[in-house]
Amino acid sequence: MVQQIKVCLVEDDEEIRQLTKDVLEFKEDIICAETCSSAEDFIDKLPDLNVDIVLMDIGLPGMSGIECVRKCTENSSKPDFVMYTTHFDSHEVFEALRAGAKGYILKGGSPDRLIQDIYDIADGGSPMSPQISRLVAESFNEANKRNPDIEKLSKQEWEVLKALNKGLNYKEIAAERFVSTHTVRAQIRSIYDKLHVHSKVEAIKKISNIV
Repeated sequence: MVQQIKVCLVEDDEEIRQLTKDVLEFKEDIICAETCSSAEDFIDKLPDLNVDIVLMDIGLPGMSGIECVRKCTENSSKPDFVMYTTHFDSHEVFEALRAGAKGYILKGGSPDRLIQDIYDIADGGSPMSPQISRLVAESFNEANKRNPDIEKLSKQEWEVLKALNKGLNYKEIAAERFVSTHTVRAQIRSIYDKLHVHSKVEAIKKISNIV
């Protein structure tokens, strides 16, 4: 029997909800197990919801999708949230990722691309539409020009620094990255050294204009 990937879609446009559901369920190993028309509706259903991935619109009536993701990921690491939206703004992209979203997909892409993005997130990836990836890269490049010390960070150190910025402690970062707390401490010491800072607050200030 095929192991199904269970998805919840939070979208206020009824036509888009149905079209997206049809696309997702074209594959027998993906099922759109729940749909919601608002963030409030989703939060009400969340305690009894058994899904792997949530596709979350940003421009919802009432609470925004970003605020919903932030609220739902404060005390839980499941399910994985992916923004699914027409919003293409650097501030909203970084706010969504900071809130806990694991990916950012623009509506209007090909059905095959959406299906592949679902597979990617299920495999532990962080899918992004090409336009969003380019926006993120350009923002990082611009920030690096303003602060060359950031270029010295390894990919692993950059991920740890972003986790600190999200408010995670050493133990939580270690669990998220499947390493020991000793490794996290060593990476943070290296980060402080490369950025010429002496505290978490100082390190986060260095990237405040990026994330």
